[in-house]
Amino acid sequence: MLEKLKKLSSARKITEFIGSLEIDDLQWLDRAWHLQARRNQRPELSDWRTWLLLGGRGSGKTRTGAEWIKAIVAGNKLFPGDGAGRIALVGGSFADVRDVMIEGESGLLAIHDKADRPKWLSSKRQLEWPNGTIGYAFSSEDPEQLRGSQFGAAWCDELAKWPYLDATWNMLQFCLRLGSNPRQVVTTTPRALEMLKKLIADPSTVISRSKTIDNQSHLAPGFIDYLTSRYGGTRLGRQELDGELIEDRDDALWTRKMIDDLRAKRPEELQRIVVAVDPPASSGKSSDACGIVAVGRDGAGKCYVLRDATIQQASPIEWANRVVSTFHELEADAIIAEVNQGGEMVKTILHTVDPTVPVKTVHASRGKWLRAEPVALLYERGTVHHVGAFAQLEDQMCDFGPNGLSSGRSPDRLDALVWAIASLALQNNSRPRIRTV
Repeated sequence: MLEKLKKLSSARKITEFIGSLEIDDLQWLDRAWHLQARRNQRPELSDWRTWLLLGGRGSGKTRTGAEWIKAIVAGNKLFPGDGAGRIALVGGSFADVRDVMIEGESGLLAIHDKADRPKWLSSKRQLEWPNGTIGYAFSSEDPEQLRGSQFGAAWCDELAKWPYLDATWNMLQFCLRLGSNPRQVVTTTPRALEMLKKLIADPSTVISRSKTIDNQSHLAPGFIDYLTSRYGGTRLGRQELDGELIEDRDDALWTRKMIDDLRAKRPEELQRIVVAVDPPASSGKSSDACGIVAVGRDGAGKCYVLRDATIQQASPIEWANRVVSTFHELEADAIIAEVNQGGEMVKTILHTVDPTVPVKTVHASRGKWLRAEPVALLYERGTVHHVGAFAQLEDQMCDFGPNGLSSGRSPDRLDALVWAIASLALQNNSRPRIRTV
């Protein structure tokens, strides 16, 4: 079939030919990646160690990573790499590896024909190909899982949102020691992280860049137009749609290095936990997100950001349910609710879901920047830690400007964070309860 396609001289003839195919041939054509892939989805035939694919959301990064793994398992010479029978599949969490890299629509199971499709053994966290090659699933939430392992190749997905990026990456490098030339492919939307900058500067790295619009034919109608109208030209849009690595802004209160240096695995004992909510002014598809952030404080006065439970385009009862469920899951002491937008109605909605939850209402009398400054000072003093990574929240923090906006929009997640930390560290609080989380 490939030879027939090469001989066709026009788009019309190609269309007519494809329309005449039987279902089996169409399925083959759908899986013929070497015919579909864009230039930025094909690896260089050079002696690289890392192939870094920086792309916007939906730009085809996952499919590219999966196709590279498929090709090196099959020994396709157009895709350099030698898995040496053992391949590491590393994602932000085990669920990310399973749901995106393996079982996702562009994942490894979906792109294989039945005859050569690997078998996914979820309980063993292994993917077994018919030729004996094994893929091992790893979560960046537990870098020590990689210790003692060895591989000939690795696929790292969404590296920029890994909770313990440096530790996981460093551990993986010690494991790439099988085969004639160990290689790794990294597929990620970029963020201004020191680890990613070092990887870009590494002479053994080759880089491919792609934009969301490059993959428009495979996305829902109107998706590009909607996101471009909403985020086009903003720092967030340049990062998430165009795949640009956007540096920290000079006038921001927070930097990524500041946050990374204060990241923690978990606090030992917390005396108080609050869940702060910044309700949107409206509901429905055009509404802002409802910022929901949980923070705890230990006996030394240090604060720990525990969860970003922010919910998008939710009705009042939906975001209230999210707030209350987060409160109970973390065994929190209080809900801190900003009432500028909804007045006492905010408290009423929360008590509709659970009349027993303690709700403390707060009212913004100063601008967002002035409210955020003393909280940012706590970060500078090293008294606020993020337990894990909160990519969207941290993006808002590092793009928050003196105009009170982040990427041109109200920073809902940041607002909730500021209210939570202020209530714990900048005010007098009630007697403590000691617990672990």
